Amino acid sequence: MLELRNVSFGVDADEGKKEIIRDVSFTVPDDKLIVITGPNGGGKSTLARLIAGIEKPISGNIILDGEDITQMSITDRARKGIGFAFQQPVRFKGIEVFDLIRLATGKSISVADACSYLSAVGLCARDYIKREVNASLSGGELKRIEIATLLAKSPRLSVFDEPEAGIDLWSFKNLIEVFEGMRKNINNSSILIISHQERILNIADEIMVIRDGRLAEKGTRDEILPGLMRTDSAVRECSGVNANAAAAIRPQTDGADVKNRETEVCTDASNG
Repeated sequence: MLELRNVSFGVDADEGKKEIIRDVSFTVPDDKLIVITGPNGGGKSTLARLIAGIEKPISGNIILDGEDITQMSITDRARKGIGFAFQQPVRFKGIEVFDLIRLATGKSISVADACSYLSAVGLCARDYIKREVNASLSGGELKRIEIATLLAKSPRLSVFDEPEAGIDLWSFKNLIEVFEGMRKNINNSSILIISHQERILNIADEIMVIRDGRLAEKGTRDEILPGLMRTDSAVRECSGVNANAAAAIRPQTDGADVKNRETEVCTDASNG
């Protein structure tokens, strides 16, 4: 179980110390998928970085399984069982997917073992196991490979910072399926996702709302989600696709045709 006790974080600014996280306390129990959401700039990603150890709080404590890890490094936290997935996955030129998964496990594994993790995230192992983790991979492919490495590591807590960032709608739908699979197979571990996408909120056991650096709300999906649907805190995944589709077809169509084509794109994506 992860516990945050009165955690605060700030940065130096021209007018003095700017507080980004303000006295936040909560627990992430075992065997749960928790989603943290809230307005942009509210402190969600900062909170994820504090849990991972990328940033250190100016006050408060972070406890994992009863042990205070507040001052531990990223490496030490990873050894204790915290896995972190960045908004934009890191590319490793010269390292093959198999090597990355093997490093994540921390032990010698067979190609067949590595392939099982790729299959779990919906990738054809034969096509990816020897691929280099570089710019030849799309954002969606990188996201799923990163998740495969987390599965291989089997962390006590998997933290995903806005996993939908930078991927297309089709990859996003596959990502949801991966998270649903992880949720079904949680075993003495937890998943924490930073997101404002409605479909990710829909698979949460609990939702926490961070607003202006504070924990504004916390409860089950059924308690919190209906209220969020009346605000800008949750975003439907098609909203960005409409804008991109309109930009792509604008030179060939007039305004009425654009509206029709946008509807077709979203409808086709939802059915596909």
